[in-house]
Amino acid sequence: MTVPAAYALLEQLALPRPPLAQRRAYWRRARRRVPTSWSIAKRIFDIVASALMLVLFAPLCAIIAVAIKLVSPGPAFFSQIRIGKDGRPFRFFKFRTMIDGAHLLHERALRFNECDGPALKIANDPRMHGLGPLLRRASLDELPQLWNVFRGDMSLVGPRPALPSEVEGYEPHYLVRQSVMPGLTGLWQVSGRANVPFRRWMAMDVWYARNWNPLVDLWLLLRTVPAVVRRDGAW
Repeated sequence: MTVPAAYALLEQLALPRPPLAQRRAYWRRARRRVPTSWSIAKRIFDIVASALMLVLFAPLCAIIAVAIKLVSPGPAFFSQIRIGKDGRPFRFFKFRTMIDGAHLLHERALRFNECDGPALKIANDPRMHGLGPLLRRASLDELPQLWNVFRGDMSLVGPRPALPSEVEGYEPHYLVRQSVMPGLTGLWQVSGRANVPFRRWMAMDVWYARNWNPLVDLWLLLRTVPAVVRRDGAW
């Protein structure tokens, strides 16, 4: 039996998970080496594309920020710590779609969770303000993450960055997704997002981490616009 299969069996039997340090050791052994030129090209593309889009969408971002302030007291932007490549934490930005302080109600909101894994997904989250559903359905709440891409915290293409608590709950083989830069769009994001079962979501991210190359990134970028228009799983 392979190591991932053994851990999957442990999960099914509801036995205790190995310590996080041991699971990270497995992840390090499973990492994939890619040509340095691929990584350099990906970073250059991220810098140029995110800079252009930050300028292009600046007027829209200003309008969204003002609109949020008008419908909900509090800051227009929301930030929190997420886990990036190699387990490195970074501050993640987005437009605020919930009432100010909604993150303090995280534990209470868990009873409404519709995700079958260590992530919180609620279709009609009662914590959202009046503009929140529109921003999420149109994926406009994610525009500030272009700044994360420009800074080097994220890439345009990659797995969605997870919360520290979510990473703590991952099975060892899921940690392979942390070997690549998290992204604005990716295989999960163009395949139904929140409608995708958690195990399939993780399988998509692991597949990307093990198989990404410039052509895969281009393919996913081309699929992003139709996915945003369809709004599948955008909640």
